[in-house]
Amino acid sequence: MTDTTLFANGLLTPEIKAYDTDPAQILATLNRQFEAFKQENDFRLAQLEKKRAADVLTEEKLMRLNGALDEAHQRLDSALHRAARPALQGSADDGLSYEERQYKTAFLDYMRRGDASGLKGFEQKALSAGSPTDGGVLVTPPVEHEILRRMSMASPIRSLATVQTISTATFKKAFSTTGPGSGWIGESAARPQTNSQVIADMNFPAMELYAMPAATQTLLDDAAVNIEQWIAEEVQVVFAEQEGSAFVNGDGVTRPMGFLTPAKIAQASWSWGKLGYLVTGTAGAFNPTTPSDVLVDLIYATKPGYRQNATFVMNRRTQAAIRKIKATTGEYLWQPPATLGQQATLMNFPLVEAEDMPDIAADAFAVAFGNFARAYLIVDRVGIRVLRDPFSNKPYVMFYTTKRVGGGVQDYDAIKLLKFGTA
Repeated sequence: MTDTTLFANGLLTPEIKAYDTDPAQILATLNRQFEAFKQENDFRLAQLEKKRAADVLTEEKLMRLNGALDEAHQRLDSALHRAARPALQGSADDGLSYEERQYKTAFLDYMRRGDASGLKGFEQKALSAGSPTDGGVLVTPPVEHEILRRMSMASPIRSLATVQTISTATFKKAFSTTGPGSGWIGESAARPQTNSQVIADMNFPAMELYAMPAATQTLLDDAAVNIEQWIAEEVQVVFAEQEGSAFVNGDGVTRPMGFLTPAKIAQASWSWGKLGYLVTGTAGAFNPTTPSDVLVDLIYATKPGYRQNATFVMNRRTQAAIRKIKATTGEYLWQPPATLGQQATLMNFPLVEAEDMPDIAADAFAVAFGNFARAYLIVDRVGIRVLRDPFSNKPYVMFYTTKRVGGGVQDYDAIKLLKFGTA
């Protein structure tokens, strides 16, 4: 397929897609691009069989098609996020109690003019539970819910993990590492003593995450501006980006512990408290002869109970490399979303992009597979607070916005990793 044909079909021209915000049209473009990608990759594979090396022009064309696929995929995700993100209605108080409506009015007075007098009556009430002693007020419940909802759409691991709301600084959970003793027995047979159940005490402390959006006083004075909508828009992207990094690689000291942080061990020697991994057998790459075999092994290294709702997690560059891999039957392992609202799949399992996952490199753990709802727990401490600061950066009004969130692995057997190495 020549570049002229690719441009004519709109497969390599960003300008053709620039105005395309309809998710259905973007999905159709994505499918056309994938068909073109498969044809070009088949041509490359045929060249490899004949000449032991692919033509440079073919490699460059395939790289551009791969980039176009990534761009279309990201555009589709953005369009779906926009479609699923209705605006907060500033004047709508439906569903709010009388106390909540009062708090909302007082909160808007504080945000626009810095008048905190209306909030004093709430300091000892449930609405302001968790307010800090060093100042700041809690956002209204609708704003908090909207921020968390948008973050679950933008933060890849949050969308997969189990989320628990807490009201304390640390969430403690007991988890059975062996399961209770059990078995079948006859109606009148003696009941033997079962083995003792091993319980692990797991702690998930909530760390502080902050953002500091700024606004002019003119914007705050404009009655047509929905302040609740504005603060939700400003902080959700920043919070989601910070969370996305922490939930993958966090150190557990000043941020949540990421799921790649625990010790790792070869799957054949797996034990509780460590993450099991398989190796590709080639440093920094898939096995050149049978690249798909290790992905099959990774899937079946996971127990059936976890496998049913499992997901592949990797970054965009790893996904681009996997797109080129075929099964032994000649079918491509990677497939674009079948319908709107679905994700791309790898070997019929959903694939989620997490840009904080490592790139393919020697001994890198670039691919994760497992049931993340069972494996990873996120704890959100109730309440997102805002401290209004009109002095630090005049003429702008700064809004120091904080939330407390923690996270960590709660089931070490529910995630398996792929290591691009030999041991």
